[in-house]
Amino acid sequence: MPSPRERSGGTVSAGRGLREARAPQSPACVHMARTQKNKATAHHLGLLKARLAKLRRELITPKGGGGGGPGEGFDVAKTGDARIGFVGFPSVGKSTLLSNLAGVYSEVAAYEFTTLTTVPGVIRYKGAKIQLLDLPGIIEGAKDGKGRGRQVIAVARTCNLILIVLDVLKPLGHKKIIENELEGFGIRLNSKPPNIGFKKKDKGGINLTATCPQSELDTETVKSILAEYKIHNADVTLRSDATADDLIDVVEGNRVYIPCIYVLNKIDQISIEELDIIYKVPHCVPISAHHRWNFDDLLEKIWDYLKLVRIYTKPKGQLPDYTSPVVLPYCKTTVEDFCMKIHKNLIKDFKYALVWGSSVKHNPQKVGKDHTLEDEDVIQIVKK
Repeated sequence: MPSPRERSGGTVSAGRGLREARAPQSPACVHMARTQKNKATAHHLGLLKARLAKLRRELITPKGGGGGGPGEGFDVAKTGDARIGFVGFPSVGKSTLLSNLAGVYSEVAAYEFTTLTTVPGVIRYKGAKIQLLDLPGIIEGAKDGKGRGRQVIAVARTCNLILIVLDVLKPLGHKKIIENELEGFGIRLNSKPPNIGFKKKDKGGINLTATCPQSELDTETVKSILAEYKIHNADVTLRSDATADDLIDVVEGNRVYIPCIYVLNKIDQISIEELDIIYKVPHCVPISAHHRWNFDDLLEKIWDYLKLVRIYTKPKGQLPDYTSPVVLPYCKTTVEDFCMKIHKNLIKDFKYALVWGSSVKHNPQKVGKDHTLEDEDVIQIVKK
């Protein structure tokens, strides 16, 4: 008589993946999971979430007085125009991906925990110099200091883009655990900062203003969350339907919002039909690091998510230099930012700039230091 597990056939691995995702939880998490979610309990849940966030921050903030340092070879000096971190479980192919993308030798073997420190590599793509970091494998409980998880996630916080490398045969369980570890360390993936205005003051109590209807937060809940942080006088403006988690993120003020791509490795081990399904998942790129399959798609997606802006320089009386652009992050693309990237003294002698490209109506156009540049503009700086 076949057992239920044998009868279920192919579903065994899926079940195992889901069991892997169920991480052991703290008593507060269990208490929150058992509490029914409705308007009557929103206040209580908000208070629990604030308490949990506060305890987590105390856990991950290193205590003063210790001279241990971050650990040998861990953090790497930031170079290039952007930094990408490879995060994932041990033996999912991060080192192979780095070796084949950047030509850097990161030790590769068929056993787990081959990489023990951060291994840097650099690629040049569309004129930009991009630093790649192969981070040691994450294990469950990393945010609580297990393994070297705390240092790994601390380096991940400094990245402009995170690539979560997953084994295509067990992606769901691993994806859930890694997201949970990164969330616990204040990293928010593929999301924007909450549209909440928060300003402390000396007196006047808590003043709550909502510009749209709120489904979760009311004055009492906001007051109890802020009271947990010993804040009794503040102006809070809710410009969107916010949750208790959103308010806690704003009050904590140490959250980082990083774009993320899920890289599903080892696609040489699955069928074409399964590959078609994977392609429909948002923020996902299926690849085979060993066979170098689909690297073009991955590099193009990396470029889209980094949102880098290339500016070409034109010396007076010469043709523009299209070989080595000045690369700016999408949030800092004014002429002043361009000058600061080249040299901080350039802005002192700045008179005006001549710009050719899509950011101006006329070619060339005379602009000031506050003009916003767009990708592949050509610029000539005129000094005083």
